[in-house]
Amino acid sequence: MTAAPDADFTRRTQPYRRELLAHCYRMLGSVHDAEDLVQETYLRAWRSFDGFQGRSSVRTWLYQIATNACLTALQHRGRRVLPSGLGAAGHDPAAEPAMAPPGTRWLQPLPDALVTAEAADPASVAVARDSLRLALIACLQYLNGRQRAVLLLRDVLGLPAGEVAAILGTSTAAVKSTLQRARARLDEIATAAEQAAAPTEPGQRALLAEYMAAFRNSDAAALERLLHRDAVIEMPPFQTWFEGKRTCVAYLVAQVLGAPGDWLLYPTRANGQPAAVAYLRETPGPYRAFGVAVLTTTADAVTRIAAFCDPELVTLFGFPSEISDTAARDGAAAVLEHVRAEPFPGGSATAR
Repeated sequence: MTAAPDADFTRRTQPYRRELLAHCYRMLGSVHDAEDLVQETYLRAWRSFDGFQGRSSVRTWLYQIATNACLTALQHRGRRVLPSGLGAAGHDPAAEPAMAPPGTRWLQPLPDALVTAEAADPASVAVARDSLRLALIACLQYLNGRQRAVLLLRDVLGLPAGEVAAILGTSTAAVKSTLQRARARLDEIATAAEQAAAPTEPGQRALLAEYMAAFRNSDAAALERLLHRDAVIEMPPFQTWFEGKRTCVAYLVAQVLGAPGDWLLYPTRANGQPAAVAYLRETPGPYRAFGVAVLTTTADAVTRIAAFCDPELVTLFGFPSEISDTAARDGAAAVLEHVRAEPFPGGSATAR
């Protein structure tokens, strides 16, 4: 086989890498799996580039490869979940949270910075963020692979039914039927809160700043003011989750907040939502990476905290694995002021 000219291949395919990563993430619910499948997509495309005859656009051709690679991967993997998808909410905020059974496949948050270019059109960014909301990705996990693919290709990417049929090797009628079933299933699963439009970005910034300050100061009263009366908190890999402002605050006070200065949080964005990377200092010494909290908000309250307790996610979002006490003292106030006044850094290592 004659090797594809690298420069021409890169020029024609590289502009689609970010959106293909977003597509694979929507299909799979895992940023790590999505990155692997994008790599596989580009490898397959490179190997067959000489034979690409332009019967479709390069973009559609890449989506065909990526979508079918995702469908193959889904044949061997169960759905990814959040704790609220595993059972009823807990009732004793003072009890030790239960770990999920071994082998539970968790949904992962996606850094906005991986899929949103800095120079992207603001309208396109808004559409991309809305289609990456954590609640939507969780709902998509209840669709089978083919339903996910049709729904995403038609409703998110806006491809014509005939083009989707060609990508999936099926008929236009089958695409329309599958889309109808997928939409009906989503309507059954999604709550009104999950379907509600997100507040403006300045409002999100203000709520995030208040959330970070409350943790840093171990301020239970501030969290109580911040949380919606029906707020939910869930903490993968713990199976236990809580709902209701009173229960959530009681849990945070009993088992999480600790003393002022134990926690250090920095702003970022995940799944088109305000988020914070979290560091914890349990003994004198540096703050060590703890995980990432993704917030769902209304105009004036936090309705859900998805706190992913995984230190590796902190570095995935572009932050260091630990921060010295000196750096924390020098930078915390400035960072809190920054998140009120500036756009989200979206994965930049603000803490460094």
